[in-house]
Amino acid sequence: MPHDHDSPPVFLPATDATEEQVALLVRRFYDAARADALLGPVFEAHVADWPHHFELLQDFWSHLLRRTGRYQGRPLPKHVELPVDAKHFARWLELFSVTARDVLDPQAAEFAIDRARRIADTFRTAIDSRRG
Repeated sequence: MPHDHDSPPVFLPATDATEEQVALLVRRFYDAARADALLGPVFEAHVADWPHHFELLQDFWSHLLRRTGRYQGRPLPKHVELPVDAKHFARWLELFSVTARDVLDPQAAEFAIDRARRIADTFRTAIDSRRG
């Protein structure tokens, strides 16, 4: 009879968000960010291949919300050189929060917003320390 330690680990999703909801969250949020007067110019200047970028972003958020393990990258190094400051992060988080609450159920939305807030704090701290 096999023991529990003989079975592969089971990772339960962090939320009950479906893959379709993750895709919708990513698409709606980044469409809004690209159209935003503050964020849009930054995104348009630094993302050349939006279809590929959407795939990466969906993998990233699927990994965070559903624990799919699909994203294995390191996003911080790619973001520390961007010309952004506290007002960009505040706007990013504002748009993300509105979109998450619109697309996801309340528990999943708050989980996603908490993760987004942590990401924004980490990125902002890294960018600020790099600039001195």
